[in-house]
This record gives sequence, structure tokens and C-alpha cells, in this order.
Amino acid sequence: MQTSKEIEVQKQYIEKVKDINKGKKLKYFILTMGCQLNENDSEKLCGLVEQMGYEKTKQYEDADLVLFNTCCVRENAEDKLFGKLGELKRVKETRGTIIAIGGCMMQEKHITDKIKESYSYTDIIFGTHTLHKFPEDLYKTLRDKNKLQDVIDIDGEVYEGLPIKRTSSIKASVTIMYGCNNFCSYCIVPYVRGRERSRHPKDILNEVEQLAKEGYKEITLLGQNVNSYLKSEQWQDKKIDYKGINSFATLLRAINEIDGIERIRFVSPHPKDFTDDVIDAIADCKKVCKLIHLPLQSGSTKTLNTMNRKYTKEQYLNLVDKMKKRINNLTLTTDIIVGFAGETEEDFMDTLDVVRKVGYEQVYMFIYSKRVGTPGEKMENQVPDEVKHERFNRLKELVEKSIAENNKKYIGTTQKVLVEGPSKNSPDLLTGRTESNKVVIFKGDLSSLKGKLIDLKIVSEHMWYLKGDIMKVY
Repeated sequence: MQTSKEIEVQKQYIEKVKDINKGKKLKYFILTMGCQLNENDSEKLCGLVEQMGYEKTKQYEDADLVLFNTCCVRENAEDKLFGKLGELKRVKETRGTIIAIGGCMMQEKHITDKIKESYSYTDIIFGTHTLHKFPEDLYKTLRDKNKLQDVIDIDGEVYEGLPIKRTSSIKASVTIMYGCNNFCSYCIVPYVRGRERSRHPKDILNEVEQLAKEGYKEITLLGQNVNSYLKSEQWQDKKIDYKGINSFATLLRAINEIDGIERIRFVSPHPKDFTDDVIDAIADCKKVCKLIHLPLQSGSTKTLNTMNRKYTKEQYLNLVDKMKKRINNLTLTTDIIVGFAGETEEDFMDTLDVVRKVGYEQVYMFIYSKRVGTPGEKMENQVPDEVKHERFNRLKELVEKSIAENNKKYIGTTQKVLVEGPSKNSPDLLTGRTESNKVVIFKGDLSSLKGKLIDLKIVSEHMWYLKGDIMKVY
């Protein structure tokens, strides 16, 4: 079935569920685990569910429908899911709550088998490739009172036109591609998200233009490997060139021209695919933030080879050097995995060396945990847990020291900040982010400033945030 026809079918199921729910004032709760792609998927699920007559609640005890959108990148996500499912048993018994679990974890057979065996009161299991069919799945569950599993192992299609309920009225994420072709040996993503599939440029531009009309100021482009945009097999024979867009670099330039959008971010690129045309586009485009998230994973060439990352320590550092020379005011963030199979003390020291040389604005650090079905799971000489934790603590100490030093450079400078709303920890203050994604808190009037770009003079730094005074409102 063509994707457009499938969406029309699902709209019919939305109406059927809405009829069943008519006059009942039902509530739903959603818990999202994992990356920004999962958060974007959850916004689509919320859009679907609210069209079916449910109202969102922050308390799962009050919910008639509970949705879990899962992640399988790290083991603690599994522990979190099973813990929440255990808590829901009592709610299920008292309210008859429908429990639906989707996302990456549901593409793993050993997980779905465990749910069926130990949490048999779960009603719906759906995968990453069948999210668009949730209205149909929910309708069948409501009608037949049966358990339902809707997971496919083949690569899914790209479905356009799903309703979406954004969590912010200022910043929005826009998925430009799905899946991954890289098969890093530690990573389960290609197995659960499938091969790379890029959206048509026309659909992306239409979405961003609509967001601009609705008053959104900041766009984050999402993909497992954004700089592989339009390089997948689906487009190889079509020679696509829509309004000059035939690559990630040309997509950045096109979005940069859309009136109303003030900032453009993207995650995540792969160092091996970071071509000069993308670097030039970042340098040339005024709206593209000069913050690049450039995943390192390890500073050791040997470990990178074991990880199947397809670049060396030297190539990574040369890429960083090229970026710094070409892009004014560049800042960098990264991901690092500590304790991958076979990592020696010498390998770990190479990682610390790269951290010192690059001077990252932020480092997202993870202790390696084996993922079932990946090559890393079967590798010998796994690093003992106590060694992993000791190395993690040393990396954390270095990173925090580096961040504290970096923060000092902001004091006395004027930073352009997008005002997002009240500070979570200090409701009497407002909060926003700099182009380099630094959180800044400041005094101001929310009603007149929310969603606006302002100039702030930074007066102090506090490790994870800065304080500023308003200088100018645009």
C-alpha cells in the first residue's frame, strides 16, 4: 500500500477510536526514553492520541492509556521500563488502563518475549516501523479486548502527514532521515531502526516553512547520521535535485533562507562523512549554529577500529582542526564510551588526550554496556566493571575541569540568547540558550520576552549554567 493511502486508512481508525471514546474524557500518559529521534516520535504519538480523544496527564495513575516509547542503546533503559511496568500492574487492575509499548526496544525479540512472559497484562507492542499504525492497533485492542503485537523486521517506509503535538512553541525538531548504515560494533540502532531512509526535501521544507508560520524560531534537524542525507539507496537512481537540494549541505543552505527561522541545529553527524561542503555551509549560513556535535566515542585508533568507526584519532583531530580554521566561534560537543571491549589503559589515555586537545563545550559520557545482537556482545576481553567506573570517574573529572575553564571565557561577553521560559529551578528567573547551547538564567518579563532573541551580558558562571543581564531585545 502506498504511504499516503496508509495514512488515510489510519485517519479512519482515528475517527473510529474517537467515536468509542466520545464523552468519556479519557487521559493518556507518555514516557519517552532515549534520543531526540525518540522524542520526535513521541510528539507524533501524542498528536495521534489527542486526535483520538485523549487528554494528556503527568500522572500515570490517572491515565486510561499509558504509552512507553523505549530506547535500547543502554541497559538502564531496560531496567527503567520493567520497573515502570511493575508499577503499572496495580493501576491496570484498578482502572483497566491500556498499556502500549513502542520504540526501539520492541524490535528486540528477547525483550518482547520477556514482556509476554513476565508482564502479560501489556496490551499493545509496536515497533519503530509501525508507529503510524497506532490508531489501528488501539482500535483493535478496544474492540476485541485482545493483546496485540505489531512489529516488523523489514525496513519501514517514510510516512508523511502524521499529526504532531509539539512540546514547545519556540523550538521544534524535524527528522530528515531514519535508520543507519554504519553498524558500529557496540550499537544496536541499525538493527532496530533499519537502513538509512531520507525524507524528500520538499516534505522537509514544507514542514519547516509551516513551523516558521506558526512562530517557531529554532529548528533541530534529526537523523542517526545527518550528513548521509540523500545518500541512501532509495535516492541513488533518482538523481534528486529539488530546488537545488541534493545533499545535507544544500539542505542547510535552503533552510537558512526560510523567513522566521532564527536558528538551525542538527544531530548527529558522523566524523567519517563530514565533508567540506557541509563545513562551508555551516561557516556561510548565518542561522546555522556554530556548535557541532561530533561524536568521538574513543580517542584510541585501535579501539575505534574495534568499534568499526572508520576513522583514526589523527583523522578526527585533523577534522576538528579544519573546522576550527574555517568556522568562526566554533564550539564542539561529543559522545564518549568508556570501557569498550579490549580498551587498555593506553587506549583510555588516548581518549583523555583528545578531550584535552579539542576543548569540548560538553561531553556526553557513557559506560559501555553490551547490547544483545551486536558484534560487541561476543567480543572477548571485556573490561571489568570496576575498571570502567574508575576510568569514567577520571574522564568526568577532566571534563568538568575543562568545562569550568571554558565557562570563564563567557564572563563579560555579550551572548545572543533565545528566551524559552521560566527557569525550572528558579521560577522567578527566565532561561534561554546561547548559540553554543549554554543555559543562561536572567531577570526579565516572560510575557514580553518568550520566544525572542535577546543580547545578554554574562556576569557569572556556575558550571552547568551562566547568569546574565539583558542588554538588547530584537
